[in-house]
Amino acid sequence: MASIILSRRGMLQLSGLALAAGIAGCTTTPKFATTPSNAADETASALPLVNQLRARNGLPPLSVDPHASAAAIFQAKRMASAGRMKHLMGMTDSFGARVKASGVALPAAENIASGQQSVDAVVTAWINSPHHLENMLGRYSGLGVAVAHNTSSRNLPYWAMVLSS
Repeated sequence: MASIILSRRGMLQLSGLALAAGIAGCTTTPKFATTPSNAADETASALPLVNQLRARNGLPPLSVDPHASAAAIFQAKRMASAGRMKHLMGMTDSFGARVKASGVALPAAENIASGQQSVDAVVTAWINSPHHLENMLGRYSGLGVAVAHNTSSRNLPYWAMVLSS
């Protein structure tokens, strides 16, 4: 009888170790899809909408910033490739370092979104979000807007807007 009890204890111990090993194997780091995403620069379409908003609020218009557009394209593609709408992807990610690498003048801001099917829809969503609206009404002079799709994930659109000084 004693050997059966030890055998059951052994089984419980092994089960516990297997569970712990399974949990340790889990990760919260985003896994990037193997299918690359494609991206489009939507700055020219978004700029009139943002400038109308700024004019209604007594603010000067923004202009196209090619560096902000490049940063927006990069971020939209990152999100689409990961299949996640996030400003930061991983513990060492830095917004400031990321946009500076694209040549964006600081200070800068970023709005992101996912699922909207048009520029009008995404700009409206940002206008209806207090923090995103605050960014669009901020002391910036440049704009870049992009959308990316990942062909392996239902072609869900991922949007990024970068506002630059």
